[in-house]
Amino acid sequence: MFATEAVTGGLPVHIAARILGHKTLTTTQAYLAVFQDDLVRTYRGFLDRRRADRPQDEYREPTEQEWHDFQQHFELRKVSLGTCGRPYGTPCKHEHACIRCPVLQMDPRQRPRLLEIIQNHRERIREARANGWLGEVEGLQVSFDAAMAKLNSLKRAPTDGRPQLVDLGMPVFTDHAPLLQPGSGEPGYRP
Repeated sequence: MFATEAVTGGLPVHIAARILGHKTLTTTQAYLAVFQDDLVRTYRGFLDRRRADRPQDEYREPTEQEWHDFQQHFELRKVSLGTCGRPYGTPCKHEHACIRCPVLQMDPRQRPRLLEIIQNHRERIREARANGWLGEVEGLQVSFDAAMAKLNSLKRAPTDGRPQLVDLGMPVFTDHAPLLQPGSGEPGYRP
């Protein structure tokens, strides 16, 4: 009943699926007592309401330069170790020190290169310690730790190249609203 009421009330079905903890929309649709046409009509209504709340210039056609910049962003996301996952229109916060960046999506084929980087960092840390370059040791150690984290993430990644489902667990809701007395509007009652 919750799923049907929520979706017919305007909640997009993919959000209802997340709230219910379903991994696929097919599971959620089994709980909906609505026809496919109703589902489409409800979702289009949601989009129309959302667009009405947003500035109109967000829905204009992009200029040739804007479209080129958008496409170029995705070209610049290709880096030697994989793909940079930073969102469109954002600069690189790590000044292209990709090994330190948490949004780097490692290409499993680059594992040998990553192992070379890790070995190189070990040798450079050893040299910096021997020479007393403590600032250098600290910076290299940060990069080394990040490289090891990337290596560990590759070990956990599926080897067949297919995307893997992630179980997010059951959602937890906390009730922060005041409790109301029946008919009085005063705190203390929970229906």
